[in-house]
Parts: sequence; C-alpha cells; structure tokens
Amino acid sequence: MALNARLDHRNPLVFDTHELGRRPGALQRLTRTIDAPRDLGIQGVIGVPEGAPVELELRLESVMEGVLVTGTARASAEGECVRCLEPLEQVLEADFQEMFSYPDADDRGRPKAEPADDAEEDEDTLPLEDGLFDLEPVLRDAVVLALPMQPVCQDDCPGLCSECGVRLADDPDHHHDAVDIRWAALQGLAGSLEDGEKDEMSGAEAGVDEKQEK
Repeated sequence: MALNARLDHRNPLVFDTHELGRRPGALQRLTRTIDAPRDLGIQGVIGVPEGAPVELELRLESVMEGVLVTGTARASAEGECVRCLEPLEQVLEADFQEMFSYPDADDRGRPKAEPADDAEEDEDTLPLEDGLFDLEPVLRDAVVLALPMQPVCQDDCPGLCSECGVRLADDPDHHHDAVDIRWAALQGLAGSLEDGEKDEMSGAEAGVDEKQEK
C-alpha cells in the first residue's frame, strides 16, 4: 500500500485505531459483519460470493512499532466439486495476524532518523494512515489460504463414470461390462468360424436330402 493512498473510513474494511492512543499494551476488540468484496477466494474454484455476509472478530493491540491485528473471518464459500462437478457449499473460517506499522517508526519502534528511500522500502510493510488501516488485502490472503485448492462435496466422493459420465454417488452399482480389446478380434473370428460351420452343415444336410429323394 502506498503511503500517499487515502483510506476512506466509510469503507467497512477500514478500521480506526485512534482509541488505542499509541499506548503499548492497549487493547481493543471489534466485531463487524461486512458484505464480501468481489473475487474473495480462489477464482474459478471456490470462494465467497460477492455481497455474502462475512463475520469478522478482531483484536487490536498497540505495540511499539504499530498495531498488531489478530482476527478470524467466518463466511460460507461456494464452489464446484472437482470429482463429480456438483455445486458445493463450505463453511469458511480463516484466521490471520498482521502488523500495521506507524509510518514514522522503524522495526524497533523508534522514530526514523531519516526518511527511507522509496526504492528500499519494504513492500511487505503495511502502514497505518492517520490511524486507519485497510484489512482487505490481509483478509484476501487469509481466505485463499483457508480454502481447499481441490474442493470435494464429500471426502469419499467417487466422482463420475469415465465411460458415460454418470455421477457414481447416485448409482453405486453402476458398471459397464468390460471387454478386453486383445480378445475382441478373436471373438469376431470365432463368430465367423461358427457361421461358416453352420453354412457347411446346412449344405451337407441339403445334399443328404437330395440323395434320399433320388
């Protein structure tokens, strides 16, 4: 997050830390229910639908270098089973912890002697802006880590039939008679021989009948 970014306190994912007053050890607990932002989850796999309720429980702790935020997000995620392709719904609980640093403090919590060069600024540092912080990037990372990369509707989902695509959970006795392709040609040859033998027998019987008539 750039230091010159302006946070909007009306954004439900922006939180105010002024009550902590930069007093190390001061604590604040917050609960908030928000509407899920767009693309919250693993795109194309599973995620929290946009606008769905997300319950947040936060613990804000003032420390020397900033505010340590510890929390849990709870929501309902939707996706598709990777085995049978049926829609599924999963309860999501994502835990996270992140430090939001005072922009004028170094890693030891003391004021910086000189402004840091932008090129050397740690990109992973999340700063406080006028006592505000944006939880959205932390929430997104936590949700992705908490969701399965290959969701299934149930642990023992048998998936789909590889031959006809039927859902095997709906028809446990479903099967196809397997034919070994190595024997298919011989079966065809055997059928041809049987037909030939029948023709020969028919011809022989016809000859016997003719002789009997004479």
